[in-house]
Amino acid sequence: MEENKIPKTPNGNIPKTNLPKFNLNWLYMIIALMLLGLYFTNDSATTSREVSYNEFQQYVRNGYVEKVVGYDDNTVEAYIKPRYVAQVFKNDSNNVGRSPFIITEAPSRESLGTFLEKESEEQHFDGATNYKKRGNFLSTFFWQIFPFVLLIGFWIYLSRKWNGAGGGGGVFSVGKSKARLFEKGTNQRVTFKDVAGLAEAKQEVEEIVEFLKEPQKYTDLGGKIPKGALLVGPPGTGKTLLAKAVAGEANVPFFSLAGSDFVEMFVGVGASRVRDLFRQAKEKAPCIVFIDEIDAVGRARAKAAAMGGNDERENTLNQLLTEMDGFGSNSGIIILAATNRVDVLDKALLRAGRFDRQIHVDLPDLNERKEVFGVHLRPLKLDEKVDVDLLARQTPGFSGADIANVCNEAALIAARHGKKKVDKQDFLDAVDRIVGGLEKKTKITTEEERRSIAIHEAGHASISWLLEYANPLIKVTIVPRGRALGAAWYLPEERQITTREQMLDEMCATVGGRAAEDLFLGRISTGAMNDLERVTKQAYGMVAYLGMSERLPNLCYYTNDEYSFQRPYSEKTAELIDDEVKRIVNEQYDRAKQILLEHKEQHAQLAQLLIDKEVIFAEDVEAIFGPRPWASRSAEIISANLKESKEAAKAKEEPKREEEPQTEE
Repeated sequence: MEENKIPKTPNGNIPKTNLPKFNLNWLYMIIALMLLGLYFTNDSATTSREVSYNEFQQYVRNGYVEKVVGYDDNTVEAYIKPRYVAQVFKNDSNNVGRSPFIITEAPSRESLGTFLEKESEEQHFDGATNYKKRGNFLSTFFWQIFPFVLLIGFWIYLSRKWNGAGGGGGVFSVGKSKARLFEKGTNQRVTFKDVAGLAEAKQEVEEIVEFLKEPQKYTDLGGKIPKGALLVGPPGTGKTLLAKAVAGEANVPFFSLAGSDFVEMFVGVGASRVRDLFRQAKEKAPCIVFIDEIDAVGRARAKAAAMGGNDERENTLNQLLTEMDGFGSNSGIIILAATNRVDVLDKALLRAGRFDRQIHVDLPDLNERKEVFGVHLRPLKLDEKVDVDLLARQTPGFSGADIANVCNEAALIAARHGKKKVDKQDFLDAVDRIVGGLEKKTKITTEEERRSIAIHEAGHASISWLLEYANPLIKVTIVPRGRALGAAWYLPEERQITTREQMLDEMCATVGGRAAEDLFLGRISTGAMNDLERVTKQAYGMVAYLGMSERLPNLCYYTNDEYSFQRPYSEKTAELIDDEVKRIVNEQYDRAKQILLEHKEQHAQLAQLLIDKEVIFAEDVEAIFGPRPWASRSAEIISANLKESKEAAKAKEEPKREEEPQTEE
């Protein structure tokens, strides 16, 4: 006789039957019905019988009545003595309840009172007589049922509150996983076409897609499919989007959750959610589990145990380590995680066998920014003169999220001005808005302050134009923007390495504003605080980290130990570092003064032009100082493309300048 074979899925799992899922609401309904049933079918309920008034009088004369209750509607209830129940109700006393009574209607309360007084005098009635008002049946029913309804409603409310805290499934589901499941074939599918740039990162994750699509190609040679990949990079670079694209390309189930979803105030909940997550993943294998911001749960464990308590985060991390590389088999499950703080992760989490590879998702370079702009410009109605190459060059250091913000801000600016299409000037204004803040043309400044700001900004512009390795200038303004009273925009070159000479030139241009104030005004102001902060940090980096000091060459005192509270150098070395930083900054400050003295006439012309126009561009500086002898091709492109921006700025300023005298009048 053949055994009954249970059909299995291609993965070897027994398919689940489509039974209805248990819900605690069913239990609430059963309890409510039972309470109502007990209320209406209680054996101890009182039995009543309607009789005529003559029968009632006869029962009173015979001495059967124990108590009489008269109501204001002339209704009378007469309660029968227990020994006479069988004669009145023709039934056993055990089947009629504890207080059976008869109901009749008297002609009036007066006649009822007269009758009962007479029977009392003749000693036929020795019971009590009460007179009451007839209550409303609905109100009586309401006050008897309402407590049960209130209790059941309160229980359901608590149940739903617990469901919200535990991820659904009932009161006892607080330990269930909060992961969102994206099944294959859904409309929310994301592919590599939706991810612009990130060429190297996509190349690495494409191999993960091949693992999921054709695992035999690798296992036949004896290789093992990697268990996990860690996406590392700054915020906004597209780590989460890249993980969704991997799941979309592989066309497999995708579990998505954040590291903070494991953290809960109850002890043991985090570890329980980890177990439940991997249980669900095994049922859906092959699949991808994506944990965003894994540093929330994967931070390095403390060397000393927690004092007098239980560290729930460490228990959760231990359970995660066990599930990722324990005795059990998690075949077909690939773990993807993302973080921008890889330095704080536990070393056991990063070892091979858990996260076999780290994929670095860096900020996009020039070509990648063009691709990202291409993705985010698709839904916008663009003017034909919008130059994507110019936008990509004007946004160095921008992440994908920043570029999306630029495109959205440009569309909002165009709509604010009532335009039908988004043009180049809108994008330039959007970049200025994001980098420098909102223009504050209503901020009141005196003529002396405007002159001081103009000399300061002209100092930056002059030195950056005259130094070889300083960043090429784009435009300078003395219009307050954000918290700054003036600003200068540059086009930094995208370098893979930076030399000492390049850093010194940049520092010299940064302190050029303070040097111009000191040299041409004879006093200094608070406007250089941000400049001094930048050059101080840069100088400390050169001395303490990069080994670019003459007295401390080839030494790096950088440490990434989060729990270290001591400096990795002595007090004598600290004094030496301070002296070197002062020397470097002062040398560049004196150098900036010397350059400005040699070109003080051109600087004065540039400052006066700033006072007159408030905004000047690279070609205005070129007209005063002449072309840069080492100008790069990128600066030339910017200078040519910004001519239209200059004309647009003039067109915006002319109507306002015409209105100003009228306002003063």
